[in-house]
Amino acid sequence: MTDTIDRSTDISQPLDRLSADETIKAESDYLRGQIRFDLLDRITGGVTFESNKLMKFHGIYQQDDRDIRDERRRQKLEPAYTFMIRVRLPGGVCTPEQWLKVDELARVHGGDTIRLTTRQTFQFHWIIKEEIRSTIEGLHSVLLDTIAACGDDARGVMATAYPTDSTLDREVAELSKALSDHVIPRMNAYHEIWLGQERIATSEEEEEPLYGPTYLPRKFKIGFAIPPSNDVDIYTQDLGFIAIGDKIGLEGFNVVIGGGMGRADNDPNTYPRLGNVIGFIPKNRLLDTATAVIGVQRDYGNRASRPRARFKYTVDDKGLDFIKGEIEQRLGTLLEPTRPFSFDSNSDRIGWYQTDNGMWNIGLFIENGRISDRRGQRLLTALQNIASVHRGQFRLTPNQNLVVAGVAAEDRDSIDAILSTHGVGTGAEPSGLRRNSMACVALPTCPLAMAEAERYLPLLNSKIEALLADQGLSEEPITIRMSGCPNGCSRPYIAEIALTGRGPGRYDLWLGGSHVGDRLNRMVADNVGEERIVAILAENISKFAKDRDSGERFGDFLARIEET
Repeated sequence: MTDTIDRSTDISQPLDRLSADETIKAESDYLRGQIRFDLLDRITGGVTFESNKLMKFHGIYQQDDRDIRDERRRQKLEPAYTFMIRVRLPGGVCTPEQWLKVDELARVHGGDTIRLTTRQTFQFHWIIKEEIRSTIEGLHSVLLDTIAACGDDARGVMATAYPTDSTLDREVAELSKALSDHVIPRMNAYHEIWLGQERIATSEEEEEPLYGPTYLPRKFKIGFAIPPSNDVDIYTQDLGFIAIGDKIGLEGFNVVIGGGMGRADNDPNTYPRLGNVIGFIPKNRLLDTATAVIGVQRDYGNRASRPRARFKYTVDDKGLDFIKGEIEQRLGTLLEPTRPFSFDSNSDRIGWYQTDNGMWNIGLFIENGRISDRRGQRLLTALQNIASVHRGQFRLTPNQNLVVAGVAAEDRDSIDAILSTHGVGTGAEPSGLRRNSMACVALPTCPLAMAEAERYLPLLNSKIEALLADQGLSEEPITIRMSGCPNGCSRPYIAEIALTGRGPGRYDLWLGGSHVGDRLNRMVADNVGEERIVAILAENISKFAKDRDSGERFGDFLARIEET
């Protein structure tokens, strides 16, 4: 299943015809705009179009409840505006104190629910305009912020989630935090608007040393992988670092550039792309390399056509050799040859396992990343109680699960007792399919969603589980991912099974990605409903059960029979 799209034509428009977003950024006074004044407007629960664009750089999205949008329109009411707030959490590392504050804010402002995202951080939903500032102040009190969690900048930095307590693991975790701190915007607007800092009058012009006044053309995603785990899906990152070393230390990184998942329906000039490994750097060149790569995208990215503004298109339009040469020129040295590495999975480890220093971790399956108290399973309260006694860390995973890390052997029973008391993990173990499932939020809050994802995938999984059980494949680990639109926030285009929303109850069905996240899948049916989806999967699962090679993964099987 090779990619056959012709990418030889540069379709970018002349740079004097900038997109509207570029003008908004340029005229924003370094992301201040009119946000402060919009927050004072009590006539509406929302903000202006321009403020909504700028608030994304502050980690905030305006949304509305789409379940009641039509009814409010009939009543001649404005949409039921609320806001999503996303936390910057490098590598998904969180202290118990921070967890307790996130829990408190979710209960007070966020509808008694926390969402773990596909990029290892927290999202709050249902925040009303009057409570945005108090939410951010609460995060600040435990040294958390929301800077660059959204917007045209380097987004939250990911890192392999499963701590082994080796020197290598600790170094990569520390470097992911250092890199995140290095690439966030230096804007004073965040502290002025949300934390009450006064603007200081000065004759010196404010500046963004890395980004400039118009920041990047589009969002830019960075991740760290520690082989053999590819849980961060390194080939989907704009910039990826594959750690090379051993348990006693880190040597450096293989550098990956140009990955990305987003596409638009019926637009062949947009497409998912796997990143290219372009060479190796020693660990002391990490920050310089990130600065160089971001600078190339800042200077060469398409600012005229926003759909073509991601770094993956810059790489294709300018050519990989040109981009690599520009990076090396800015570094002042050539990249070293790529070092050997291999991946064996992009899945999460669920259950207890011991680390190198004798401590214990437990990986918890969190379906689609939603943490709340539901009938029979009070997950939100269970984790609150664990955070009250836990002496280690929490690690959010790229697959929307959670690791309670650094548990002493004598504390295991108490953790298990808390989980059991609250109904967590007391039922049947999730199937191999469900353990490897992931969905974006989609409806009712995401304004881009065209179909359900988080609310629907568990139901579809049950139907697919029945197909697998009929073939004796209930424990087969198959990745399935669902996004409510083609933008692909759940990284669907590398999954063995993927669905991307086209309309209510309608999806494009994609098959044949790799279980280790290094191959794109292909669309096998477009704009189909559940009946057709289940029929296609039933046919392919039956073939897989009969004709697979020993140990062959579902996606690899589909890729093989497609090529024969």
